[in-house]
Amino acid sequence: MTQTTPSELRRLIMQGSSASPIAAFLDALSQPERIAAVRGLSRREQQQLWERVDGFAPLSVDDVVPQTAPALQPVRHYGRNSLPLFSLFEKRFYRCAEPTQLAGANFQAVSPFTGPGYFVLRDDLARREVLVDYTALPTSKPTHWPAIVRNDRGLSRFVFGSMVDTLRRVSTHVTIGRAARHGRVLDAWFVLCRDAEAV
Repeated sequence: MTQTTPSELRRLIMQGSSASPIAAFLDALSQPERIAAVRGLSRREQQQLWERVDGFAPLSVDDVVPQTAPALQPVRHYGRNSLPLFSLFEKRFYRCAEPTQLAGANFQAVSPFTGPGYFVLRDDLARREVLVDYTALPTSKPTHWPAIVRNDRGLSRFVFGSMVDTLRRVSTHVTIGRAARHGRVLDAWFVLCRDAEAV
C-alpha cells in the first residue's frame, strides 16, 4: 500500500468526482489498500461520498452476503463511522439457517457495553438499496457469537434502538451507509469494505 492511497480517495471525493471514477479506483486496489482507504475517510468525506453515489448503481442483500455463502458463515465488512470516538468497527453479515433471512451484528471495542447490535437485512426495492434493520432480530446466529438480545434495552437502546440504516453501493466491495432513528435521517454515516475473500 502506498501512502497516497487514502489521500487519493479523499481527493476524488472532495474534488467532486462522479461515482464511476471512485468505484474504478477502489476496484483497482488490493484488499489491504481498499480497507485502509475507506477507513481513512473523515466524517465530511463520508457525507460527500454518500451524496456522490446516490442512484449510482443498485445494491441488494446478495451483494452484501454472496449467494454462495453457506448458512451461518460470517462475511466480514471492515468499517469506519463518522463518530469522533470508537470509529473503527466491523459489521459481520451472514445467511441465517432459514435461507430467506440475512442478518448480522456489530463488532467493535465498545461491544461489551453496548451489546452486539443484531440486525436483519432487507432490500429496498424502490431505491435499489439495502436496509439494516435493528428493530428486527434474526432467528439464528453463528456458533460462539454473543446471544441475540433486543436493541431497545440497556445501553443498547442508545446506540441501536429504533435504528434502520441505509446502504448504498460505492464499488464492488465498498458501501456507504447512513443512519436513521424512528424514521428520521441522522447526520451519521459509515463506510464498509467487504472481505474480498468472502465466498
